[in-house]
Amino acid sequence: MTTEALRKILAAQPFHPFTLHLADGSQVPVDHPEAIAYRGGRIAVVFTTEENFEVIDLLLVAKLTTRNGAGVSPDEPTPRR
Repeated sequence: MTTEALRKILAAQPFHPFTLHLADGSQVPVDHPEAIAYRGGRIAVVFTTEENFEVIDLLLVAKLTTRNGAGVSPDEPTPRR
């Protein structure tokens, strides 16, 4: 996944919840913009609960999907809203 795709989805107004689909088949939902910490680079931290979080290597993200089902594959740009 390109980090640019993540930047675009995080900058969308209004925010749209999305899911990161990892190469191992697992999924990490991001329900709120404050649930993800990303400042650039290849690492993001997703807070899954108040006490738990996952450190995600963005190179291992196979796809990003919004809750409306629109998907973003690693090499294509994020669709405009």
